[in-house]
Amino acid sequence: MITAKARAVDGPDQAFRSAEINRRDLDTTDVLIEIKFAGICHSDIHTAHGEWGPVNYPLVPGHEIAGIVTEVGSGVTKYKVGDRVGVGCMVDSCGECENCRKGEEQYCLKGNIPTYAGVDKYGEPTQGGYSTHIVVTEDFVVRIPDNIELDAAAPLLCAGITTYSPLHHWGAGPGKKVAVVGMGGLGHMAVKIAHAMGAEVTVLSQSLSKKQDGLQFGADHYYATSDPETFEKLAGSLDLIINTVSASIDINAYFSLLKLDGTLVNVGAPPEPLPVNAFSLIGHRRSFAGSMIGGIRETQEMLDFCAEHDIAPSIEVISADQIDEAYKRVLASDVKYRFVIDTSTI
Repeated sequence: MITAKARAVDGPDQAFRSAEINRRDLDTTDVLIEIKFAGICHSDIHTAHGEWGPVNYPLVPGHEIAGIVTEVGSGVTKYKVGDRVGVGCMVDSCGECENCRKGEEQYCLKGNIPTYAGVDKYGEPTQGGYSTHIVVTEDFVVRIPDNIELDAAAPLLCAGITTYSPLHHWGAGPGKKVAVVGMGGLGHMAVKIAHAMGAEVTVLSQSLSKKQDGLQFGADHYYATSDPETFEKLAGSLDLIINTVSASIDINAYFSLLKLDGTLVNVGAPPEPLPVNAFSLIGHRRSFAGSMIGGIRETQEMLDFCAEHDIAPSIEVISADQIDEAYKRVLASDVKYRFVIDTSTI
């Protein structure tokens, strides 16, 4: 076993503590990664707080991982020692079902193996990136382009791909009017990526407090959803809405903003259900959809796209001792726009 330093939490109301965890010895196709940076995702908070169901504590969260390959298994062909690599929200899948064969491992019919809070094929609990090292099979590792700094690369492994995938799938591009609900960790990436794809981008945020940032990131328009006139002005005008908010909103009000055949895609994952009025959809053949992360192939495509268009998240690098404070600040929307842990401080 390989021993790694980590930060773990023992329950939904507990503070993070220093810990040591075991990483498996390298199998033939495994890669050992020295983690340099790990992003903090709202999913980490939901999971650490037990909001998405029972959790097998102690838990080491983190599925936005950027680091350096330090050792490879005897059968590894894709990576070598010294390569700059990343790991996202999953570390394995069955590899055999229809979805896996299509390169959509995130929708594995047997269930992909999440980077943390899961159980791997060896029967061991998975622990994430708030640690110094991780062992992952090479097929679930991606290459980080040289012109993306490792600290900025980390959030791309979740926030980047979570927004790139639906924008790509639903055809954001020239001639399309795309709105992003929420200007947080996911939302600011959606704005940057949709703009780079050539879409006309609108931000829908509770207030105008982040308007200057949104316009700087590439938004063409910025509206406050607390203003009822916003919904009157934009009624029936949008092709695609990406909802990044992980809290309950009046989803039917947002459906009214869609054109004929428009789609609202939820990527935020609130713990409570969102009530949908059927008449909000059927009147203009509107669609309500959901999207997770992308597959490994699409994640690499996203990284290369970001490298080509000079896209990087706006980050605040913190030490491991600041994780609890960072969680509180995320919940208070007090971050611009993604916390990244310097894992050398673990």
